Amino acid sequence: MTEGGRDPRFDDDLIGLDPDDPEAQAFARHLDRMQRTEPGFTVEATLHNVAEFAESSTRAGGLRWWVAATVVVLLVLGVIVAAWDIVVQAVQWLSE
Repeated sequence: MTEGGRDPRFDDDLIGLDPDDPEAQAFARHLDRMQRTEPGFTVEATLHNVAEFAESSTRAGGLRWWVAATVVVLLVLGVIVAAWDIVVQAVQWLSE
């Protein structure tokens, strides 16, 4: 955003669209997300991507929300199972 809150993308890529239109602003934000060129293998980028997933899932509704919630539950369940397996292996190793 530049002075006055106007996105510079409306001067370059989105010429002719109304910069005050909420749908055009959402499309400009979408283009910014799609053209982001940050490395995806750093901790910061991973946390940013998780935050972006959380934001998009809260905006979603209906079936998309349920799919996002299911993905999150499966991920958390996988972490719990893996942690439990590590704890069991450690206890077995210590008991030997």
